[in-house]
Amino acid sequence: MSDGPDHIRRWLINASGAAILSNALAGGSSRAQVAVAPPAKPAAEAEEPAAEEPVSPITIALCEYVANALDREMPPEVVAKTKLHTLDTIAAMVSGSRLKAGEMAARYVDSLGGKPQATVIGTRILTSSVNAALANGMAAHGDETDDSHLRGRFHPGCGIVPAALATAELAGRSGNDLLRAVALGYDIGARLIFSLGFGKLYTERNSTHSLSTTFGATAAAAAMLRLDPTQVRHAFSFAAQQASGVPYWERDREHVEKAFDFGGMGARNGVTAATMIASGFTGVDDFLSGTKNLFTAVGGEKPQPEELVADLGKRYEIMNTSIKKWTVGSPLQSVLDAVTALLEEPAVRAGQIKRIVVDMPADRLHIVDNRTIPDICLQHLVAMMIVDGGATFASIHDAARMSDPKVLAVRRLVEAVPNQELVTAVPARQSIVTIETTDGRTLSHRTYEVRGTPGNPMNADEVAAKALDLMAPVLGDGRAKELIAAIYGLDTFGGVAGLRPLLQA
Repeated sequence: MSDGPDHIRRWLINASGAAILSNALAGGSSRAQVAVAPPAKPAAEAEEPAAEEPVSPITIALCEYVANALDREMPPEVVAKTKLHTLDTIAAMVSGSRLKAGEMAARYVDSLGGKPQATVIGTRILTSSVNAALANGMAAHGDETDDSHLRGRFHPGCGIVPAALATAELAGRSGNDLLRAVALGYDIGARLIFSLGFGKLYTERNSTHSLSTTFGATAAAAAMLRLDPTQVRHAFSFAAQQASGVPYWERDREHVEKAFDFGGMGARNGVTAATMIASGFTGVDDFLSGTKNLFTAVGGEKPQPEELVADLGKRYEIMNTSIKKWTVGSPLQSVLDAVTALLEEPAVRAGQIKRIVVDMPADRLHIVDNRTIPDICLQHLVAMMIVDGGATFASIHDAARMSDPKVLAVRRLVEAVPNQELVTAVPARQSIVTIETTDGRTLSHRTYEVRGTPGNPMNADEVAAKALDLMAPVLGDGRAKELIAAIYGLDTFGGVAGLRPLLQA
């Protein structure tokens, strides 16, 4: 397929069936000639014309980097790590397609219709690229299976990978293009948060989880559609206008709105921005300059615009992103690691325990303290692991187990303690689990480096095993293994649309 902007624009128009749009995209359109001018405002109400703002060097550098992403080689270790995160996120989409958020999102986009441009993973639905990005993003964060970026304070994969996949299908891109767009999205999404300058881990004004994926998904989609640097600037302006997210997602009791906030919204926003610009829409040239800009709207105490381009092409943020060993909330990864270690002691069994104390960072405990959702409830997961002798994807997501008398009996013994020392401990997200047994012993384990984090990464075999466990119940064992092999070979894979038979169920 030709990469020329005019060709892509015509293709988008034809693919959407929006014939009326063609006049709006053509220079000197008849629609513009017959438009009725709005009545003039009284002089007292007239707005001052906006002064022309020069495009900042940071915006120029950022947008040139995005525009050229598909032509840029990545180091072998970055390619390898990007494959792991792409597989991990697709596995989250497949398994999430059978969870409440994923099922509802699929039904919703199916009811909207839309031209068959992209796949809703785990279903037979083909819909518009924007709709597919929304549904797949919600499925990817339908629970707590997907990856996370600690410093960036967001879940990159659930918003960025769905946007890259949807636009790859739309524009006929290759597997190698997909890898480069995904890595790009992680770079831009994380740097966006660095640049905003939030002083606190959890800002009360804006949700980093939503802002980051909107910009990361926009970058990935813009690269996939081969937008030029000027078009990328306009796409980012459209992304800035969609920048939103209020961090009351912690009050979601069913992991449905949270799936939208963390994954679906950002993926949808990014694909919307990029496809609108590819179709001929224009926007403000610089979302960072002037007295009214992204930082004045959603920035923190000390914005640092230079962070948006710092070490681009040298420091790849996908290398600083964690893949979860456990399909639970990020703050709980270290807790489950510690309980697993303690379960090696025969005395750590239901009926032989007097007390369980879990020390967690004081600034994160509230996220998982006595929650109503099983995969983010500290007390429930600790108790269930002790009753079962471990945890699986199925047991973690079995809401009925929260009423299991055996689990409840152990849960009453669990005490969660906010620990200030763990707030600043390095590496981050450490926890300490201490168990007092009925025979008078005290057993304790402190997890320092969580498995799956950059300092203690999961290898390709471990990620494949996790993915197989997640996908086989939906796709079947054979097709799940075939999909894993295809993703691990994406750098030599043809058109991404060739994955479609493996992704549908």
